[in-house]
Amino acid sequence: MRLLLVLIFLMFDFRVAQSQETSRDLVERGQYIFSLAGGCACHSPPKGTPHAGSREFPIPMAKVYSTNLTADKETGLGDWSDQQIHDAMVKGIRRNGEKLLPVMPYEAYSGMAEEDLKALIAYLRTLKPIRKETPVLKSWAPLYRPAGTFIWFKFFSRFSNAPAKAPQKGVERARYLVDHVALCSDCHTPRNFMGVPQRSLYLAGAKKGPLGEEIPNITPDKETGIGDWSRNDIADLLLTGIKPDSDNVQGLMSEVIEAGYKNMKREDALAIADYLKSIPPIKNKIDK
Repeated sequence: MRLLLVLIFLMFDFRVAQSQETSRDLVERGQYIFSLAGGCACHSPPKGTPHAGSREFPIPMAKVYSTNLTADKETGLGDWSDQQIHDAMVKGIRRNGEKLLPVMPYEAYSGMAEEDLKALIAYLRTLKPIRKETPVLKSWAPLYRPAGTFIWFKFFSRFSNAPAKAPQKGVERARYLVDHVALCSDCHTPRNFMGVPQRSLYLAGAKKGPLGEEIPNITPDKETGIGDWSRNDIADLLLTGIKPDSDNVQGLMSEVIEAGYKNMKREDALAIADYLKSIPPIKNKIDK
């Protein structure tokens, strides 16, 4: 009997240890996905508290603020279920059932592999709780949120079918990262006055990006894009922020590199480079 109890205890202890190891592995993988997502830098105000939100984004007729991603139970995600976080990220549905304005790139994230999203949520759970209220939407237009989200979801939204597992190598992985994790396409594809992506100018840059700044053309056009860059030039920029001419990037790109891209595996950076060099070149001059 004593031997049986010892065996049961050892089996229980082994299963607990195995479960903890699996949980650690999931969080570590989620941390890497978080890095590939640029450290979700939009939720960290410049020189402010990381991940605590309240970053202002100007949108047509309004100003909206990023939310607190930390585990604080009152102002962050601490009291959210995994499903609620999942639905906000890939369906654009708030915890209270309201719809999110598309400044949150839930349509792009809707193509994130289920395994990556699960790992990312596990990592978000580990962010140190910080109490910080998110400012309310500011707009002079009445019923801005319900009207705006109704029109968007009815006429302009475009969601993806998420794969169970992420592509692991080659152009398919790079396209997956560019469109659904690192979100290069979300910033580098211009939008019209209503914020709808101009998909015919995929990755061709924008005169006015998410924060009002110019976003460069990253198609392989030799005159207005990155056609003269080597794959190592592109990978080096993603990992260090340094351009081939030894200048350094500025603005939001600098932030996402520092917050996450710099921790990208070089093989992923090179895959992205190969993908960017494979897409159709688009002549679209951005800089003055």
